[in-house]
Amino acid sequence: MDGVWTGILWALAPTVLVGLVFWVVMRAVVHADRSERKAYAKVEAEERMRRGLSPRS
Repeated sequence: MDGVWTGILWALAPTVLVGLVFWVVMRAVVHADRSERKAYAKVEAEERMRRGLSPRS
């Protein structure tokens, strides 16, 4: 019976590891996108203020 559980763990390990790697990569992508959008909004607001336009809502 011990060999059965070892086989099950070895069978599930690659799927779990790939899932964890996918989750970490997607989390990094979403975080980078959020940061990039925030930086872009800041630059756009500064440009609008410099040109005398009202800030976007």
